[in-house]
Amino acid sequence: MTLLLHELKRNKLSLIIWSAAVAFMLGVCVLIYPEMAEQMKEMSDMFANMGALSDAFGLDQLGFKDFMGYFALEFGEMLCLGGGLFAAILGAGMLAKEEKDHTAEFLLTHPISRVSVVTSKLLAVLIQVVVLNLSTLIVTLICILAIGEQLQAGTLALLFLAALILQLEIAAITFGLSSLLRRGALGLGLGLALGFYFMNLVANLSEQLEFVKYITPYGYADAAHIVSEGRIEIKYLAVGLIVSAASIALAYKKYTSKDIA
Repeated sequence: MTLLLHELKRNKLSLIIWSAAVAFMLGVCVLIYPEMAEQMKEMSDMFANMGALSDAFGLDQLGFKDFMGYFALEFGEMLCLGGGLFAAILGAGMLAKEEKDHTAEFLLTHPISRVSVVTSKLLAVLIQVVVLNLSTLIVTLICILAIGEQLQAGTLALLFLAALILQLEIAAITFGLSSLLRRGALGLGLGLALGFYFMNLVANLSEQLEFVKYITPYGYADAAHIVSEGRIEIKYLAVGLIVSAASIALAYKKYTSKDIA
C-alpha cells in the first residue's frame, strides 16, 4: 500500500495535466457543436466521399448530420489517441525507472517482495488510467447536457468502455516491456501507441488488410464502427485481452527473476 500511494503521489502532476488536457479538448469539441451543426450537415456528404481518407477515419460510416457522428470522430482523436499516449508513457517507465533512476537498491532492501512491487505498480497504472477516463466522462456528460443534446447513454457507455480497455491494453504491453529494459521504454511505448493508431487507419482502407485489426487495440475501439454498429467487435477485443494478460504475466516473470542493476 505504501508503494502504491508513493507511485500515485509521484505521478500526480502528470495525471492532473493529462486528465485536464484530454477532458478539456473533448469538452470544447462538444460545446462548439451547436455552432458547427449546420455547417457539418452541409459537409457530411463531402466528408463521406473523400476516398481513402474517408475510409481510414471511418467517415464513410458516420453521418455528421447528427451529434453522435460528429462526437465519434472527435472522441477517437482525443480520448483514444490521447489516452493511449498517456497509458504508453505510464506503463513504459513504471518498472524500468527504478534501475534508470538508481532507486532499485533502496526499494528492494525493504521488507517487500518483488511480486508486491509489480502488483503495486500495476495497480498504480490501473488507477491512473481509470481516473483519466472518469474525468473525461464527467466533463463530457456535463458538456452534452449543457448544449441540450439528447444523451445516448448506451452508445456513450460503449465508447468509453472501449477507450478504457484500449488504454489498459497499451499500458499492459508497455508495462511488460518495461520489465525487460533498464533505461526505460518511453520512446518505444510512444512509438507503439502511435503505430497501433496508424495500423487501424491502414486496416480501414481495405478488407484485405482487415486482419491488422487483430493486432491493434484501436481495432475494437474504433469509434466510427461502435457508433454505426452499436457494438464492440468481440473477436478483436478477445485478442486484446489475451495480449494484455500475457504482457502482465511477462512483467511478473521477468521482474521477479532478473538481476537488478
